[in-house]
Amino acid sequence: MRSIGARLALWYAGVSTATLACLFVAGYYLLDQYLVRSLDLLNASEFAQIRSSLGEDYARLAPDAINERIRRTTEVASVLFFIEVHERGGRVRFASSNLGEHRFPPAPDGRVFNSTVPGIGDIRAGAFALGSLDVFIGTTLRQGREVMNVYAEICLILVCLMLVASLITGLALSRAAMRPVRLIQETANRIRSDNLSERIAVADVRDEISNLARLLNDMFDRLESSFKQVRRFTAEASHELKTPLSLVSLQAEKLLVEGGLTPAQEEAVQVQLEEIARLKKIIEELLFLSRAEAQAIKPDFRREDPRAFLESFASDARELAEHRGVGFELAVEGQGQVDYDPKWLRQVLFNLLQNALNVSPRGRRVRLVSDFTPETWRVALDDEGPGVPAAQREKIFDRFVRLVADEKGSGLGLAICRSVIGLHRGTIRAEEAAGGGLRMVFELPIAGLPAPEPAPEAPRIELHAE
Repeated sequence: MRSIGARLALWYAGVSTATLACLFVAGYYLLDQYLVRSLDLLNASEFAQIRSSLGEDYARLAPDAINERIRRTTEVASVLFFIEVHERGGRVRFASSNLGEHRFPPAPDGRVFNSTVPGIGDIRAGAFALGSLDVFIGTTLRQGREVMNVYAEICLILVCLMLVASLITGLALSRAAMRPVRLIQETANRIRSDNLSERIAVADVRDEISNLARLLNDMFDRLESSFKQVRRFTAEASHELKTPLSLVSLQAEKLLVEGGLTPAQEEAVQVQLEEIARLKKIIEELLFLSRAEAQAIKPDFRREDPRAFLESFASDARELAEHRGVGFELAVEGQGQVDYDPKWLRQVLFNLLQNALNVSPRGRRVRLVSDFTPETWRVALDDEGPGVPAAQREKIFDRFVRLVADEKGSGLGLAICRSVIGLHRGTIRAEEAAGGGLRMVFELPIAGLPAPEPAPEAPRIELHAE
């Protein structure tokens, strides 16, 4: 069982029920002993009454007189007691009428004992000495056994009720006890690279939970400081590198304009200019990602039906796809109002389209589908390329990861797409397309509805294609 609260509830219910069961067993034993002791006292009281009725001169009485006095004394008590008087030699001098033809079995060594009389059942008996006579007085155990059986049934019912009640109480107590842990979990799930300023609320008490919350807050402080340093370095380095790269690019272009270079030198300068342009693009993309993660970019949202926006994009996408020898299709289903920035969302679509065209063989097609659910606007772009293994579909959104190892892109396109979609309070993911290729899907919330709670991000591994 994975839930600590459920385990605590089960332990609580088990301990409580076991404790109550042990108490009931102990009570059963003590009550049984008390009932037996009470029967012994009743038998002793009946013997005292018999001895009193015989008087002090019972030794000089005739046997018939002794029997008559005992009979008068025990006539009323015959409902409760079984009485038998023996001479020391063993001859029976008197037997109560309720014994009938039955007799007490020989007494054991003790003066009180349990015995079974045929036709009557189990009795609690006592053997008492009265001069030369032995008086046996017994009381049936049937009523006591019935009382004990009722007690056992009631105890069993109470144990079952205790189990149910303790489970309910245990679940309530464990839920209350685990509430601070749930609050810590919920807060920790909300703390991401774009939300490092939030902290776990810490109670004034000094207990294990509050100490854990303080420890996690200290860790988040260190993480926030580290992230800020990395972002600051990325932003500053990106900004400072743009000027020297521009100067190097101008000098290289100047060499080409002035001439005087051999064909090999001109080709080398052209390669330098291409690589400088590529490096400048990487720097700009890194700067964008740094600003997006720092929440420094504020999209210019418009609330409108995206159909016209998609049709405008499709006209440019078809020309780009035809140039690559690939077909392009657009399917727009449903309608709705969405808050989005056309400029940034267009960049997302072009990045996804560029990746799809890079992996699609000539003669194949790329298909863009737009539809609406009651809560989101969903856009899917399918290609007919080789696809991406399921284990790699989340990692392709990391920085410097390329779908094709030898492509000339920076490997930042999908990372930028995720940042832009995140600024729109949406989600983006990769799936397997129907034809075996790759399907890129992003979803934005319908205007006026709260954004869906994003799933916790799994730990990522940065992959750098050589």
